[in-house]
Amino acid sequence: MQFGEHFIEELKARLRPSEVIGRHVKLKRQGREFAALSPFTNEKTPSFFVNDEKGFYHCFSSGKHGDIINFVMEVEGLSFPEAVEKLAGLAGMELPKEDPDAERRAAANKKTVSVIERAQDFFEKSLRRDIGREARAYLKSRGLTGKDCQRFGIGYAPDSYTALHDELIQAGASLDRLVDAGLVIRPEEGERERKPWDRFRHRIMFPIRDTRGRLVAFGGRALDPQAKAKYLNSPETHIFHKGRTLYRYPEARKALHAPGNGARGLIVAEGYMDVIALAKAGFEHAVAPLGTALTEEQLQLLWRAGPEPVLCFDGDRAGIGAAFRAVERALPLLKPARTVRFALMPEGQDPDDLIRDKGAVAMARVLERSVPLIDMLWRREVERE
Repeated sequence: MQFGEHFIEELKARLRPSEVIGRHVKLKRQGREFAALSPFTNEKTPSFFVNDEKGFYHCFSSGKHGDIINFVMEVEGLSFPEAVEKLAGLAGMELPKEDPDAERRAAANKKTVSVIERAQDFFEKSLRRDIGREARAYLKSRGLTGKDCQRFGIGYAPDSYTALHDELIQAGASLDRLVDAGLVIRPEEGERERKPWDRFRHRIMFPIRDTRGRLVAFGGRALDPQAKAKYLNSPETHIFHKGRTLYRYPEARKALHAPGNGARGLIVAEGYMDVIALAKAGFEHAVAPLGTALTEEQLQLLWRAGPEPVLCFDGDRAGIGAAFRAVERALPLLKPARTVRFALMPEGQDPDDLIRDKGAVAMARVLERSVPLIDMLWRREVERE
């Protein structure tokens, strides 16, 4: 049986890990976590920990780590569908009905992802070639090395209307698939004399992955100062929905849940370069919305990763205004043990600027001085008077 992403996330939201895992091992609270003897090894000192806030367990003696589904699969020897079915019973959830078109859609989406992955390979190779000289110079001016570009999958879309189109068509991709993937624009009916053209041209390219880690879209930063749009994202497609996606969310969620990370939520910055600068400085649990104010769906994603994300805003008037709008968006969605904090940057500086200017320690101080939502709400009400 196929289980949708929303169903799985709802299942995990309804069941606390300590509730599920406590049926198999004796848990003892230690601060924000629960500790127990490992169910996977024969040990005398507890090295097995469960964190309800972050939704995972970690066993230091065996190295095993995961969520409630992984745990039930491990200890009861169940398959993924069997584990989900058992947990759905505990949560009082009905299993989704069979969708006869689900398999067809999944196959089509897989082909689209494959085309996007080939585009990513093309962009990365273009950055390293002679045509990428200007792009490499720009990235170097922003403090990024060749290894950084490889680590973050940064590439370059050549200053050509057909470079990517020609490359992928020659590799066997269909025009329909390139259009569906948001990589190529098809002429309107009244433009029959015009050939299809690449959506991204002369831009630094940032890969965008969905919550499952699939490469589904790109963000492109223009190198031409006269470009109409400084930043351009892939259009909405069958697999990419901008308002439900956060840049580097899979990597950030993994970093947040890593043993030793004491943060209670993800860091939210404004742009791609801010997130990259934060990750390089050791704050790998950072994400960014894709050029818009945070949506309800993005806030829900943040809370799935941790109960208290920190939103970074510029300390100037525009930044404060954006923070007030974030307060309004978050307030109706609050639940017990689920909130947001606000970190105000020095005026005129974003995380990338601050880290390059004063280092990771300065950024850490800004995050330490973050204020709870109630304080930002109070400030908004006072300034309205």
